[in-house]
Amino acid sequence: MASLEILSLPPSPTTEDFRALRRMIHRGLDSCLSMMELRQYHSQLVRLGLSSDNDSAGRLVRFCALSPSGDLHYALRLSELLPRPDPYIFNTLIRSPILSSPLFLYSQMLLRSVHPNEFTFPALLKSLSSTGTSHSLDAGRQVHAHVFKFGFHHDTISQNNLVNFYFSYALSIHAGLVFEKMLNRDVVSWTTMISGLCRIGSVSEARNLFDIMPKRSSISWNAMISGYVQNGCFHQAFELFNRMRGDGLELDKFVAASMLAACTGLSALEQGRWIHSHIERNGIELDAKLATTIVNMYCKCGCLEKAYEVFNGLRNKGLSTWNCMIGGLASHGRGEEAIKLFTDMEKEMVRPDDITLLNILNACGHTGLVDQGRYYFHYMVQSYGIEPKMEHFGCLVNLLGRAGHLQEAKKVIDEMPMEPDAGVLGALFGACSILGNLDLGDLIGTKVVELDPENSGRYILLANLYSRAGRWDDAANIRRLMNDRGVKKETGWSVIEKDGVVNKFIAGGKSHPEASHIYTKVDEMLQRIRLAGYVLDTEGMLHEMDDKEDKKNPLRFHSEKLAIAFGLLHSKPGDTLRITKNLRMCSDCHAASKLIAKVYDREIVMRDRNRFHHFKGGKCSCKDYW
Repeated sequence: MASLEILSLPPSPTTEDFRALRRMIHRGLDSCLSMMELRQYHSQLVRLGLSSDNDSAGRLVRFCALSPSGDLHYALRLSELLPRPDPYIFNTLIRSPILSSPLFLYSQMLLRSVHPNEFTFPALLKSLSSTGTSHSLDAGRQVHAHVFKFGFHHDTISQNNLVNFYFSYALSIHAGLVFEKMLNRDVVSWTTMISGLCRIGSVSEARNLFDIMPKRSSISWNAMISGYVQNGCFHQAFELFNRMRGDGLELDKFVAASMLAACTGLSALEQGRWIHSHIERNGIELDAKLATTIVNMYCKCGCLEKAYEVFNGLRNKGLSTWNCMIGGLASHGRGEEAIKLFTDMEKEMVRPDDITLLNILNACGHTGLVDQGRYYFHYMVQSYGIEPKMEHFGCLVNLLGRAGHLQEAKKVIDEMPMEPDAGVLGALFGACSILGNLDLGDLIGTKVVELDPENSGRYILLANLYSRAGRWDDAANIRRLMNDRGVKKETGWSVIEKDGVVNKFIAGGKSHPEASHIYTKVDEMLQRIRLAGYVLDTEGMLHEMDDKEDKKNPLRFHSEKLAIAFGLLHSKPGDTLRITKNLRMCSDCHAASKLIAKVYDREIVMRDRNRFHHFKGGKCSCKDYW
C-alpha cells in the first residue's frame, strides 16, 4: 500500500494529470486483494471527487460483490449512494453468489429508473435458477414477462438463460416452448436444451435433439456424453464417444472427465487407462476435478495401487481428491490405511467435511474397527463442527451392528436428532440378519419393509430371517406380500472387461457368443474346487430367487461364476480378473471364488454393491467380514 502515498495531484494539476491519477487508482482497484486496500483506494476517489463516477464505482462494486474477500453489504451501500447508477452497477450486484434477494435488487433498479440491458436478465435468471425455491420460480416467471416488456425476447443469451431457468425447476414443457419460439438459436441454445433434458432423465429426447443439431461444439458432445453417464447409460456414452472421435474431435478435459466416469460405471479399466494415458500424452490440464475423477476410476475399477500412484503424484490435492482416496481405501477394506491417510490430510492442513467423516466410518465398518469408528465419529463432530447427517448415523449403526453391538446400535437410532429412514433402520436390520437375531430383526425388518416397499431386497432378507428360524408361514407371507405389491427382484449381473470390451452376464444367461465354452468351464472349475473342499451353500437360496428362477439358474450359474469362467478362458496363471457385480455377492460365490483363485492361480478382484473383495491363494481381503 506504499504506492497510495504518491497518489496525489501537483499544485496546478492539468486535465491529463487528473486522468493519469484516475488511471492509477483504477489499476490499483483491478488488482486489489483485500477490503482494507479497497477502502484506501475508495478514500482517494472521494478526495478527488470521483465517488459518484460510475466507472470508478463499478470497480469498487465488482470487488465487493464478486471477490471471495469482498463485502456485499459495502457494495450495496455504495450503490445506494450513487446519484445516477448505470446498469453495470446493478448487474454486478445481481451476479453476487451470496445475494439473497436478486428480485428485490432488480426492483430497486427499476425504481431508480435504470433501464435493464442485455446483461441484466441473464444474470438475474442465473441467480434465480440456483435457489430452487417456489418463491424464486414465481419471481422467474415475472422476470420472463419483463424480458418481453423490455424487448429482449429476441436476445439469444436471455432466451438461453430462460431455458436453463425452467429446466432448473424441471419445467421441461416451459423450457421447450421458449426454445421453439427462439428466432436465433446458437450452439449454446441447443446444448442448454440437451443438458436440461438429460438432467430430468429424458435422455432419448436429448439424443434426438443432439442428432439434428445444425452445428456441434465440444461442449455439445460433452453435454450428451455426460448426460448418458449421469443417467447410467454407460454403453451409449461409449458409442457416442467413439463417434465423436470418428468425426475428428479431440478429447478435452471435460469429455475426459465424463468418459472416465463412464469407465468407472462399467469397470472398464483398460478404457480408463487409455483415457488417462491420452491426458498425459496430450498435456491436458489436470485440474482438481479431473485428477479426482482419475483417482476414483482406478479405485472403483479395482486398481488401488495405480490410484495411489496418481494420488501421490499430484502436487496440489483438493479436499475432494483426499476424500476420494480415503473412500477408495475404505471400499477395498483397507481401513487402517484410510485412517492413516486421514491423519496425513490433517497434517497438510486440509479441513475435513461430511464426506470425509462418511468415508472414515465406512473404512471402520468394512474392517470391524469399532473403537476407531466411535472415536472418529465424535472427534470430527467436536473438532470440526461437522453436523452428522442421516447417512453418517447409518454408517455408525452398520459398524456397531455388524460387530455384534446390536443394543448400542439401537441406542444410536433411538437418540438420533431426526427420524431414522429406511437406510438407517436397514443397516440395523442387515446386522440382525447376519447375526441371526430374530426378535430385533423381526421388529426392525417389518418397519423397513413398510418404509421402503419397492425394495425387493428388504422382503428377501426378512423372508430369509424367518426361514432360518423355521417360521415358514411367516416367510411365505412375506413372499406373498412382495408378489401382491408387484415388487420384482432386481436382476443380478456381473461384468468383466476383455480387450476394451465389457462383457455382461446374468444368472443362467446364454446370450454371450462364447456361452457353450463358458458353461463347460463352469462345470470344470466347480469340479476342481470340489476336490479342494468346496460344498454348495444353499442357505437362503429359496428366498433369493423365484421358484422358476431356482430351476433355471441354480447357484452354480450365478453371474459372477459365469464372469469368472469367461476370465479363466482368456487369462493365464498369475493374471488378475476384475469383475463388477451390481448386487451383494452371495455366500456361495464368495466361498467358491476363494478356492477358484487358489486352484487356478489367479487374483480375482470382485466389486459388489457394498465393497471390493480381493481373492488370492484361497483367501479374501475381507477376511470373511462382509
